[in-house]
Formats: sequence, C-alpha cells, structure tokens
Amino acid sequence: MSTPEGRATQFHFAPETYEAMIRADVPRYDELQRETIAAIPFAPARVLELGVGTGETTRRLLERYPEALVTGLDSTPRMVFEARELGIDVRLARIEDPLPDGPWDLVISVLTIHHLDADGKRDLFRRVRAESRALVFGDVVEVPPERRIASLTPDFDRPSPAADQARWCDGQVVWEADDLAVIGASYD
Repeated sequence: MSTPEGRATQFHFAPETYEAMIRADVPRYDELQRETIAAIPFAPARVLELGVGTGETTRRLLERYPEALVTGLDSTPRMVFEARELGIDVRLARIEDPLPDGPWDLVISVLTIHHLDADGKRDLFRRVRAESRALVFGDVVEVPPERRIASLTPDFDRPSPAADQARWCDGQVVWEADDLAVIGASYD
C-alpha cells in the first residue's frame, strides 16, 4: 500500500491488533516502554509524543507524571481516533511535518523514529532541539544480524546505530538490549 506521494505505509496498523502485533514483532516491547519512561530526566509539564499509536507510552507517562499535558502526533487516522479516547490532544501528522509550536518540556517517542532514514532523523532531532528542553526515545537500532530480535519491514524500517543517533541528537544511550535502545538528550 502507498501514500499519494508513493511512500509505503503499514496498512496493518489497526488499533485492535496493534498491541499483539507489536509484542510479537518486538519481544522486549514492555521493557522498552519501561526503560523509556524511566529515562525521563524531570517531571515534564508539556509533552509532545511522536507516534502516539494506541497510547501505550502516553498511559505509562501519565501514570508516572499525572499532571503532564500531552499532545500526540500519529500518521494513522484510526490510531489518532483511538488515542483521543485517552482524553489528550492527538493530531494527525507525520514526524516529517513541522512540529506543533513549543516550547515542549519533553519530546518522547517509542518505535517511531526508526521509520526515518539518517537524514530524516538528523532533521527531526534539529527541530526537536529547537522546540524542547529534553528528548527521550526508545527504538529499534541497527546492530549486527546476530543481535537482531525485532521483526523489520524492508523499505519501511530504517534503524540507525544507537551511537550515531545519540550523537545526532546531542544525547546519550541510556539503555540498550539486543537491537533496542533508549536515547536521551537534555537541552537546558
């Protein structure tokens, strides 16, 4: 399936099947979620979540920081509809689009940024740095084949090495296991 611009899309990203699919494709999904939330460097007031999906990261973030105001972005209309059930501001947008006006205390993402190529990641990190105090993301990263556990789709999933991404966002790798990593950056 393709978008009008000719880019491939993941037509199987449906709210009712996403959680089971992602746990099958990423066996350490729950651990990745926990480690991403644990890497948040301070109690954020305004949060921008990239790739909100069904809202799993948002739910976990709000359990730890119930006062946070979260705005979510996702490019799948059905996911946006589902995430709005959480009572947060969710917008239909791609991470390649301009970010909503900040400043944001925190930009967070789980399993979204790996869809960008290296230039797209560097551009996103530049835009995030200009609009936020901190960035925390958990994602699939490029590793040797023997360390790979996540199921990837060619031409849709474009992981980059964790060390490169940490350098591009002026951050550091705070957790890594198999082909998953959490990277954090503070811009204060």
